[in-house]
Amino acid sequence: MKLNTASQVISFSRKLEEDGASFYESLARQYTRDSEVLLGFARENRKNIMRVERAYYGAITDALEGTFAFDINPDEYAIKTDAPQNVAYTDGISVANEMERKTAGFYNQAAEQAKSLLVDVLRVFLTMSRLRDDRQQKLADLLNTRNLTK
Repeated sequence: MKLNTASQVISFSRKLEEDGASFYESLARQYTRDSEVLLGFARENRKNIMRVERAYYGAITDALEGTFAFDINPDEYAIKTDAPQNVAYTDGISVANEMERKTAGFYNQAAEQAKSLLVDVLRVFLTMSRLRDDRQQKLADLLNTRNLTK
């Protein structure tokens, strides 16, 4: 089922953020050496839900919600929410990196489609996308640090 309304996009955003937070909490239990960073990502995901919803509720009207401003296939952005168990550190971080890449892609597409209607939501979506780019770099840094200390 495609996402067509702002409400559907916001709900999917919430799901991505909640699933991502759960994923990072699970990963932190598995890779305790980096648990502080991973749990920080989980906390940030939960804050992201509030950011997106605040922008949405501040901008939405009944007339706007009735329009079908979006055309997003959520299957393109489906993420694995179960942290891989008993796998090498690099594999676990690679899964996290893929999750961030897909989430950034979702926010980029949603931002592009929100341009003409929801300026505040557009800004938040762009911020979420940049956040994902930053996280991908942090995940790469975790891998590099781990490889240097071997």
